[in-house]
This record gives sequence, C-alpha cells and structure tokens, in this order.
Amino acid sequence: MNIFKRMLAIGACALLPLAAAAQGFPSKPVTLVVPNVPGGAIDILARLLEKQLSELWKQPVIVVYKPGAGTVLGTDFVAKSPPDGHTIGLVITGHMINPSLRTTMPFDTLKDLSGVSLLAISPIVISASPSLPANNLKELIALAKQKPGKLSYASPGSGSSMHLGGELLKTRAGIHILHLPYKGSGGAYPDVFAGRVDLLIDPLFSSLPHIKSGRLKPIAIMSPTRSPIAPDIPTVAETLPGFSVQSVFGTVVPSATPREIVNKISADLAKVVQSPETRARMDQIGLAPVGDTPEQFDAFIRTEMDKWAKVVKSSGATAD
Repeated sequence: MNIFKRMLAIGACALLPLAAAAQGFPSKPVTLVVPNVPGGAIDILARLLEKQLSELWKQPVIVVYKPGAGTVLGTDFVAKSPPDGHTIGLVITGHMINPSLRTTMPFDTLKDLSGVSLLAISPIVISASPSLPANNLKELIALAKQKPGKLSYASPGSGSSMHLGGELLKTRAGIHILHLPYKGSGGAYPDVFAGRVDLLIDPLFSSLPHIKSGRLKPIAIMSPTRSPIAPDIPTVAETLPGFSVQSVFGTVVPSATPREIVNKISADLAKVVQSPETRARMDQIGLAPVGDTPEQFDAFIRTEMDKWAKVVKSSGATAD
C-alpha cells in the first residue's frame, strides 16, 4: 500500500510542471501565423483572434504573414518553431490537400503538427455567367454532358479547395469541364460576368454581392446544408447525395507542444469564436464558428486528407 501511494505521489509530482506550464501560458507574446497574403476571410479572422486573445491572455498576440507554396511556407515555419504554444498557425483547407497534391513537403502534416481547433467553416458556391443556359445543377450537368470539355470553370488557383471541389463535382457527376486557375479570384469575376468563362467556384461571401446584383447566377452551394445567408440557393448534395466541400479555418501547433498547453489554447479559442462580438463579425463575412477540441480537429484533418487524396488521384490535379 505504501509503495502504491508512493507511486501515485511520484506521478502527481511529474504532472505538476505540465499543469504549471498550462497555468502560466502564455508567458510572452504569441505569434499567430497567417500562411496567406493579407486580405480575405482568413485575415479578418486572424485580426479578430489577435484582439480577443490579447485581451484574454494579457499578452500581445502578433499576426505575421508568411505566404507561399499554397500555405506550405507559413505552416512549415510553425512546424519548426519552439513547441511551447507561443507560435500558432492558422490553416485552411489547403492544409489537408497539400500532402497529396505536392510531391515534396518540408514537414509531415500528421507527425510534425498537432491540431488545436477547427475555428470556423465557410460555404463555397458554384455560380455562372448570366448568359449560361443552365439555371441549376441538374441543368448544368445535362449541358456539360451535351458539350463535354466545352464549358469552363474558374477557381482562385490550382490546389485550392475551390479547384479540388470542382474536380470532385466532375467525378461525382461524370462530366468534363475545363479548369481555369487564377491567381486569386479577383481577376476571374469580370471574365465570368462577361461570359468569357462559364462558371466560378469561390466562397459564398465573395460571390454573394454579385449574385444579388444579377451579375452572377447561383447554381449550387457545395456545403452539405443550405447557408443561412443565402437559403434560396440549393446544395450540390440535393442532387448528388453526400457531396460536401467547405472552406475550413483551423489552428495548429508543433506536435511536441505539451498537451496541457494545447488544450488550454483550444479552450480559449473556443471561448473567443463563440463570443457575441466575434460571432457577429464572423456572420458578416460568412463564417460559421465551430471551436472544437484538439482530438476532434486531428480526426477531421485525417478524414479530409483521405478524401482529398482520392480526389487528387482521380483528377490528376497538380499544384501551380
């Protein structure tokens, strides 16, 4: 009995430094790495987190931008940073696509990084030039089968969730539509307005003003359920059951980061994204807050990696 008590005491003592580390976190400024250029939903989200976390943690949270290689450069910086929780990386859907899309990666997505929290999701919409003779997904599929390889769709770039979402749609619907990658979607809009490109796949928030103005015609939402900000636009899943593609926004840290610190960051992030102030701003940019646990986000990353690996293989998609 004495030996048993002694073992329990030793175990409890071993846990004390870890608990103290979590209680003392953060002990210095925290760097929040955005793996994209400034602008867009991820930038707005980063600035919201910067403000709210700085107030919660009583330490400065500093947003830094490290774009390049489809988010790989910024995430690699996080993977190789000290594993103490003071460097946190924002990741998007490309984080789950890159391992199968890129032949070489400077880090192992599953071994070198730990998921912290899935912060938010954002719907993606397929929209069309007003001149396209198709008004819904069924009509689009029929038209594409009548004109194989003649229709085209624009995306913000090769390897993006919008590009791979288009490839998944082609596979599920049994159609062939030409992919036209842009360097960001800004340049694609005028071409789709004018009918030089037939379709555009982009976040709903970006496309919605143009849908409301009549310069774009909505075809379908790629999310599994209709969006509350555009409830009249049907989903792809209503025609192709089980179809689901969304833009996701999450956070990661180096895998060696103590679990107690990971759990604390996750809980604090959930508190922030569920706060009335943050939710109100996220609603304005079309983001639905989540704030799940590290275990849930790690499982989500694995599931998404498996899904996108199949899409990349079947489509032959490559990165820029």
